[in-house]
Amino acid sequence: MAALDLSSAGLQALSTRASEPFIARLREHLDDASPAREQEVLLVRRPTESLPPGFRGYLLWDEDLVSNPVPGDTYVLPPNLRYLAEGDVVRLHPERGALATLYRRASPSNTFLVTERCDNNCLMCSQPPRKQDDSWLVDELMQALPLISPETRELGITGGEPSLLKGRLVALLARMKHHLPRTAVHVLTNGRGFANAELARAVADVQHPDLMLGIPLYSDLPEEHDYVVQALGAFDETVRGILHLKRARVRVELRCVVHAQTYARLPQLAEFIARNLAFVDHVALMGLELMGFAKTNLGLLWMDPLDYQPQLSAAVRTLSRAGLETSLYNHPLCTLPAELHPFARKSISDWKNLYAEDCERCTRREDCGGFFASGLAKRSRGIQPFVD
Repeated sequence: MAALDLSSAGLQALSTRASEPFIARLREHLDDASPAREQEVLLVRRPTESLPPGFRGYLLWDEDLVSNPVPGDTYVLPPNLRYLAEGDVVRLHPERGALATLYRRASPSNTFLVTERCDNNCLMCSQPPRKQDDSWLVDELMQALPLISPETRELGITGGEPSLLKGRLVALLARMKHHLPRTAVHVLTNGRGFANAELARAVADVQHPDLMLGIPLYSDLPEEHDYVVQALGAFDETVRGILHLKRARVRVELRCVVHAQTYARLPQLAEFIARNLAFVDHVALMGLELMGFAKTNLGLLWMDPLDYQPQLSAAVRTLSRAGLETSLYNHPLCTLPAELHPFARKSISDWKNLYAEDCERCTRREDCGGFFASGLAKRSRGIQPFVD
């Protein structure tokens, strides 16, 4: 998903006045009135004699687009940021001449990093935790929310561990409800913070109309789950958190990343969920993303999906028969048996989604989620195009 600070680059400054960073929405078209020009940056792609006044800043596709002297806070975009378009939200840092993309209006995969702190230390974490004060991330998102299109279908919240924000997470969800009442919100959390029933109730009291919390559960055995997340007692806190959230009527998705340390007990995990947590709203069984600690621990984690097909199939059958909505994320169709194809989803965020050369002639490409950009270096031996 298009994460906070998805893409950043230095800018060629033509003229600057401000020194403090600021957040603004991009605007290209001037045929309608705008009530908030001071929160907007004009994106200029075509030649013009002069720039209209009143905007917070100006981004030029090329420095020769304007023939007259330019106003303050005017920059030339580098080629790697020329995907920017009307309605996108960016952070500009005039003093550094830097820009970071916060939100892309055309993307279905916008996710915001709200902290890098975490109380787990998962073996395959794609965003390794850092102990530092990064409260500015929430401050920035609070500023960005009013600028995001209310037509956005879904936004993600991730970390680190968002529940460590406690009351600030609740305030963030309330602000999202206020400014984006028709936008679904999906929060990735390890669930441990919601072992505190008061926090679970506070999230529920926001009464967000379309909120889902995605919580990982890696085994039916506490010691195995705790080993994967590298935190003693995490299993008990996670399960208590799930129970508190569901008691408060908050929607919960269970997630399990499948790798060499989790595949063997997938059938037993599915039975545990079907017997004890059948009230959850969705279950996602996920392929490994080779980023962060997953790359560091590759020898401990990597397993060809072909080799865990029996366990994956058994788990999906159990969950499906129990009436649980079940999905497979991050698995190319050619690595799955045909019976699992109906459960496979195109789940990889657009900004890190690629296809292999072999996929060019595949007749099922449009139905397949492809690969993580980081995953092409370590491929299943099952990767081959469908030619039917």
